Amino acid sequence: MIRPAEPRDVPEIANLIRELADYEKLTDEVTFDVAELREHLFGPRPYAEVLMAEHDELVGQTRAVIGFAFFFHNFSTFCGKPGIYLEDLFVRPQYRGQGYGKALLAALAKLAIDRNCARLEWAVLNWNTPSI
Repeated sequence: MIRPAEPRDVPEIANLIRELADYEKLTDEVTFDVAELREHLFGPRPYAEVLMAEHDELVGQTRAVIGFAFFFHNFSTFCGKPGIYLEDLFVRPQYRGQGYGKALLAALAKLAIDRNCARLEWAVLNWNTPSI
Protein backbone atom coordinates (compact mmCIF):
# COMPACT_ATOMS: atom_id res chain seq x y z
CA MET A 1 0.00 0.00 0.00
CA ILE A 2 1.28 3.49 -0.87
CA ARG A 3 0.02 6.48 1.10
CA PRO A 4 1.02 10.07 1.88
CA ALA A 5 3.10 10.44 5.02
CA GLU A 6 1.51 11.84 8.16
CA PRO A 7 3.17 13.63 11.10
CA ARG A 8 3.19 10.37 13.07
CA ASP A 9 5.52 8.92 10.39
CA VAL A 10 8.43 11.31 11.04
CA PRO A 11 10.42 8.93 13.29
CA GLU A 12 10.09 6.17 10.68
CA ILE A 13 11.02 8.59 7.87
CA ALA A 14 14.14 9.50 9.86
CA ASN A 15 14.99 5.79 10.19
CA LEU A 16 14.51 5.24 6.45
CA ILE A 17 16.78 8.19 5.63
CA ARG A 18 19.49 6.72 7.87
CA GLU A 19 19.06 3.28 6.29
CA LEU A 20 19.34 4.82 2.82
CA ALA A 21 22.51 6.67 3.85
CA ASP A 22 23.99 3.40 5.13
CA TYR A 23 23.12 1.68 1.84
CA GLU A 24 24.72 4.52 -0.15
CA LYS A 25 27.78 4.50 2.13
CA LEU A 26 27.05 8.09 3.14
CA THR A 27 26.22 7.59 6.83
CA ASP A 28 28.53 10.41 7.95
CA GLU A 29 26.64 12.92 5.81
CA VAL A 30 23.36 12.50 7.73
CA THR A 31 23.10 15.53 10.01
CA PHE A 32 19.38 16.37 10.06
CA ASP A 33 17.44 17.18 13.20
CA VAL A 34 14.17 15.22 13.57
CA ALA A 35 12.27 18.27 14.86
CA GLU A 36 13.41 20.29 11.84
CA LEU A 37 12.49 17.42 9.52
CA ARG A 38 8.98 17.42 11.03
CA GLU A 39 8.73 21.19 10.52
CA HIS A 40 9.93 21.00 6.91
CA LEU A 41 7.46 18.22 6.09
CA PHE A 42 4.40 19.24 8.11
CA GLY A 43 4.91 22.83 9.29
CA PRO A 44 3.06 25.91 8.02
CA ARG A 45 5.20 25.99 4.85
CA PRO A 46 6.15 22.42 3.92
CA TYR A 47 9.24 22.16 1.72
CA ALA A 48 8.98 18.46 0.88
CA GLU A 49 6.58 15.52 0.93
CA VAL A 50 6.86 11.80 1.45
CA LEU A 51 4.99 8.77 0.16
CA MET A 52 5.14 5.75 2.45
CA ALA A 53 5.13 2.13 1.26
CA GLU A 54 3.57 -0.33 3.66
CA HIS A 55 3.33 -4.12 3.71
CA ASP A 56 0.20 -5.96 4.81
CA GLU A 57 1.94 -7.53 7.81
CA LEU A 58 1.20 -5.79 11.09
CA VAL A 59 3.76 -4.42 13.52
CA GLY A 60 1.72 -3.84 16.64
CA GLN A 61 -1.45 -2.12 15.45
CA THR A 62 0.02 -0.66 12.24
CA ARG A 63 1.25 -1.97 8.90
CA ALA A 64 4.98 -2.50 8.46
CA VAL A 65 6.67 0.47 6.75
CA ILE A 66 8.93 -0.92 4.05
CA GLY A 67 10.03 2.12 2.07
CA PHE A 68 9.50 5.71 1.06
CA ALA A 69 9.73 8.30 -1.68
CA PHE A 70 10.93 11.74 -0.51
CA PHE A 71 10.20 14.52 -3.02
CA PHE A 72 9.62 18.22 -3.54
CA HIS A 73 8.36 20.57 -6.23
CA ASN A 74 10.58 22.48 -8.62
CA PHE A 75 9.49 24.71 -11.50
CA SER A 76 10.13 24.81 -15.24
CA THR A 77 10.26 28.40 -16.46
CA PHE A 78 10.21 27.19 -20.07
CA CYS A 79 7.03 25.14 -19.58
CA GLY A 80 5.56 27.51 -17.02
CA LYS A 81 4.58 24.53 -14.87
CA PRO A 82 5.72 22.85 -11.68
CA GLY A 83 7.67 19.63 -11.66
CA ILE A 84 8.52 17.05 -9.03
CA TYR A 85 12.05 16.08 -8.05
CA LEU A 86 12.43 12.71 -6.35
CA GLU A 87 15.18 13.21 -3.79
CA ASP A 88 15.17 9.74 -2.24
CA LEU A 89 13.55 6.40 -3.02
CA PHE A 90 14.30 3.53 -0.66
CA VAL A 91 12.86 0.07 -0.05
CA ARG A 92 14.14 -2.03 2.83
CA PRO A 93 16.33 -4.92 1.61
CA GLN A 94 13.98 -7.76 2.55
CA TYR A 95 11.21 -6.24 0.39
CA ARG A 96 13.25 -5.45 -2.72
CA GLY A 97 12.40 -7.13 -6.01
CA GLN A 98 8.70 -7.33 -5.12
CA GLY A 99 7.53 -4.23 -6.99
CA TYR A 100 7.41 -1.74 -4.13
CA GLY A 101 9.91 0.64 -5.73
CA LYS A 102 7.91 0.57 -8.96
CA ALA A 103 4.71 1.16 -6.99
CA LEU A 104 6.26 4.21 -5.31
CA LEU A 105 7.38 5.58 -8.69
CA ALA A 106 3.94 4.91 -10.21
CA ALA A 107 2.21 6.70 -7.32
CA LEU A 108 4.58 9.65 -7.69
CA ALA A 109 3.98 9.76 -11.47
CA LYS A 110 0.22 9.79 -10.87
CA LEU A 111 0.67 12.61 -8.37
CA ALA A 112 2.70 14.57 -10.95
CA ILE A 113 -0.09 14.12 -13.51
CA ASP A 114 -2.79 15.05 -10.99
CA ARG A 115 -0.87 18.22 -10.11
CA ASN A 116 -0.37 19.13 -13.78
CA CYS A 117 3.42 18.89 -13.50
CA ALA A 118 5.58 19.21 -16.60
CA ARG A 119 8.04 16.56 -15.44
CA LEU A 120 9.18 14.10 -12.82
CA GLU A 121 12.95 13.99 -12.32
CA TRP A 122 15.40 11.94 -10.30
CA ALA A 123 19.01 10.77 -10.31
CA VAL A 124 20.57 7.43 -9.41
CA LEU A 125 24.12 6.81 -8.21
CA ASN A 126 26.01 5.16 -11.07
CA TRP A 127 27.10 2.19 -8.95
CA ASN A 128 23.51 1.43 -7.86
CA THR A 129 22.70 -0.74 -10.88
CA PRO A 130 19.74 -2.55 -9.24
CA SER A 131 17.98 0.83 -9.06
CA ILE A 132 18.79 2.03 -12.56
